[in-house]
Amino acid sequence: MQLLPPLAETLHAAAGLVAAVIAGRNFDTGLARAGLVGPVRAATMDLAYTTLRAFGRGDYLLGRLLQRPLKDASARGLLLVALARLEARPDDGHTTVDQAVTAATRIARGRYKGLVNGVLRNFLRRRADLLAQAEADPVARWRHPAWWIARLQQDHPARWESILAAGNSHPPLCLRVNRRRATSADFSNQLAVAGIAARVLDDCAILVEKPVPVERIPGFAAGLCSVQDHGAQAAAALLDARDGMRVLDACAAPGGKAAHLLEIEDVRLTALDADTARVARIAENLARLGLTAEVRVADARSPDTWWDGRAFDRILADVPCSASGVVRRHPDAKWLRREADIASFAATQREIIDALWRTLAPGGKMVYATCSVFHEENARQVESFLARHADARQPPATRDAQLQLLPDAEHDGFYYALLQKA
Repeated sequence: MQLLPPLAETLHAAAGLVAAVIAGRNFDTGLARAGLVGPVRAATMDLAYTTLRAFGRGDYLLGRLLQRPLKDASARGLLLVALARLEARPDDGHTTVDQAVTAATRIARGRYKGLVNGVLRNFLRRRADLLAQAEADPVARWRHPAWWIARLQQDHPARWESILAAGNSHPPLCLRVNRRRATSADFSNQLAVAGIAARVLDDCAILVEKPVPVERIPGFAAGLCSVQDHGAQAAAALLDARDGMRVLDACAAPGGKAAHLLEIEDVRLTALDADTARVARIAENLARLGLTAEVRVADARSPDTWWDGRAFDRILADVPCSASGVVRRHPDAKWLRREADIASFAATQREIIDALWRTLAPGGKMVYATCSVFHEENARQVESFLARHADARQPPATRDAQLQLLPDAEHDGFYYALLQKA
């Protein structure tokens, strides 16, 4: 196989990842199979993410540049990736076209070189007109599926535009300082010495102004900090765990919230997850941070298979969801999801919290958590739960009995509800 110049190699690799998502495959799975390393991996991920965030726009433009639908998924992926780069870097247009044509030599023995060249040069000629047309189409303008836009307009009539805009942006990099090994002030100084600009958000969270690879973060390998969104860090405080309490993190992988709980209180923690591979990540993260917990592969919906009958004082139910609040980190999700999936997630969430409720001690607290911004998975789910369980209430004096965080420059979108057993 012939070697490609760096940009052509990146375009080709990113096109393969985008083509896999179009075919219905998870981005992370495709990335693992690609076997990319080093700078090529980083550049490919950045370009593929940019393309997937803007897929609704790229697909619209491609539909107006092609005379007939393009069946070859790899060629289509290459055109989408190149269009995304052309819009993001207009001054580099001719280089992008040239390198995309070079990358096309790897697809179907170069059959699509002429098509790639013609379509991209046509875009450059008609750029202003095509982009104006795209702004008039909701999916192309907001770069989300039509059903997603409609649901946000219904659930968040005053904020839907800002939520969509955040979903198309690059996510912030927030660090959680391991309070057993450092303070926010001390660690902030270490970042400054390393030339990493950052600002302290609270006693655990530090927001890095410009994201950098974890390899550049001082003390990361030694367990001084973890990467965790500021919104995700709210869970530990809401749970209100105290030293000596029995605590359950019922859907724990990859272990960020469990580790945070152990960093701030001396609790007896059990961490569960149904995914064997992801449970291994919990153990790895805890080991790096010097923390200890009982980690088990188990389905939270079936307590009889893992519960010893001793009630928990606190339970964190960070349930599977649509991930609509963190879609800028997982841009494939908004194109792989279907509207019917939301009801399916809600049904699973209901099964989990109903099953967990009987393992909670009287007077104990459970935090229901999602990384969703859709009401069906959040407030409506909690309303339904309270109607089903007469012994459940929301503490009236608690300011954050229900907390909906919407994505912005400092954090992703999360929902939390504090439930207490009578």
